Amino acid sequence: MGMKGKVALGAVVGIVVIGVVSANAGDNGAGGTGDTADKGSSTSAAQQPGSKKNSGGGKAEASGKKKAAFEGDGEFRVGSDIKPGTYRTTGNADGMCYWERAKDASGEMDSILANDNVTGTSYVTVKATDKLFKSTGCKDWEAVADGRAKKSSTTGMDGDGGMFAVGPDIAPGTYRSTGNADDSCYWERTKDADHGLDSIVANNNVTGTAVVTISAKDAYFKTSGCGDWKKSG
Repeated sequence: MGMKGKVALGAVVGIVVIGVVSANAGDNGAGGTGDTADKGSSTSAAQQPGSKKNSGGGKAEASGKKKAAFEGDGEFRVGSDIKPGTYRTTGNADGMCYWERAKDASGEMDSILANDNVTGTSYVTVKATDKLFKSTGCKDWEAVADGRAKKSSTTGMDGDGGMFAVGPDIAPGTYRSTGNADDSCYWERTKDADHGLDSIVANNNVTGTAVVTISAKDAYFKTSGCGDWKKSG
């Protein structure tokens, strides 16, 4: 399996940081290229959902755990199988979780609105205008309410942990990651969980030490292939 990729755009200053290509197609419907083909848009038509069946209203998990909104393998019609909203999947390993928001069920590349290969946690906002949501190899998806009012005191992050909600999962502030090699560390500050290019506030591919200030106005922070992050200010 090739390296999962991200576009590194200097969103704040308008400079492109040369890096690997994006697994995100963006809401303009343009498909990704290059290594996106691992489990990305070019394979979406050939994907086979798993043997699990969606129960519509979700299934109850063990006592004390949240109810899954829908399972991590399958293709779900937005509005009939699943409701629009923001969902979270956790505990995914080695980029084997693939999800896709699509504008139709054609399976063609130009039907993709956004997609990603996920290690760790991912949040995705499924819109009412989406027609299909695809998920392969992911842990069950849970619906999440707007948790912006919640304030976490957590000051460290797994450098390959995926997405963290700013406020509920991690505290805003300046974080430092060390020991990153060969541009394998990718971080991203985002304003929402739509996963379009216009969702990106700032991002970078990093060799060596990385330092980033996460704003209280940011919605999420993504991290992949980095050393663990520790708050330094």
